[in-house]
Amino acid sequence: MKLITSREFNRDVSFAKREARGQPVLITDRGQPTHVLMSIADYRRLTGEGENILDLLAMPEAVELEAQDGADGAWDHRESL
Repeated sequence: MKLITSREFNRDVSFAKREARGQPVLITDRGQPTHVLMSIADYRRLTGEGENILDLLAMPEAVELEAQDGADGAWDHRESL
């Protein structure tokens, strides 16, 4: 675990974020541990949290949808009679 002071964190947040990609970063204030910075993947693994709706909406891979029988590819929002 990487250890940095709150002063170092404030001076170079980008460094702390880069370090947190590989291991948790323990941030201290006046010598006492106060915060831990970690990657979202590590956090989800730790908490058991799965993907959320924002992750699913931001999926980089394309999703293929199946058309209903008789559909011409356009979305028909009318109710069936």
